[in-house]
Amino acid sequence: MKVTPLSIPDVLLIEQQVFGDDRGFFFESFNQKKFEEVVGRKVNFVQDNHSKSAKGVLRGLHYQLPPKAQGKLVRVIQGEVFDVAVDLRKSSPTFGKWVGEVLSANNKKQIWIPEGFAHGFVTLSDTAEFLYKTTDFYSPEHEQSIVWNDETIAIKWPFDFEPELSIKDVVAKSFAEAVYFK
Repeated sequence: MKVTPLSIPDVLLIEQQVFGDDRGFFFESFNQKKFEEVVGRKVNFVQDNHSKSAKGVLRGLHYQLPPKAQGKLVRVIQGEVFDVAVDLRKSSPTFGKWVGEVLSANNKKQIWIPEGFAHGFVTLSDTAEFLYKTTDFYSPEHEQSIVWNDETIAIKWPFDFEPELSIKDVVAKSFAEAVYFK
């Protein structure tokens, strides 16, 4: 397993060793013991989510507030997305900064996004299937959204079209209006 801290060091890019030949491939996509060694703490995943999106669908920027904050381990099993994490921890030196990576079925990369971050992605391929493990259950009353194109955050999304959004993402708050973590 190769682990690379991104420009926000708490967000980790994880690349597993892939064994492949002309028959296909095999890799260990998750190992609790190795994962906890990498992140340096005990992590209890309680829910797995699977979404499918068409090209141009943008989901995010979503997060849940304490006591239901979620850490996420994300990966793509079909297609390609641009995945983003935004630091919402007021005490962090990277507060308000973002990181982004292309995740795809081909590159098999994963990203660990700890609690305290907003998360979003846009589908770059015709379709994409996205898997993520979470450290807490979905809780609508704790859920928050920040608008994807907030000028303060200034994410450099790799597309030149108007993304397709859900109603909750259309009415999402600006970064200035958002509720942050300590």
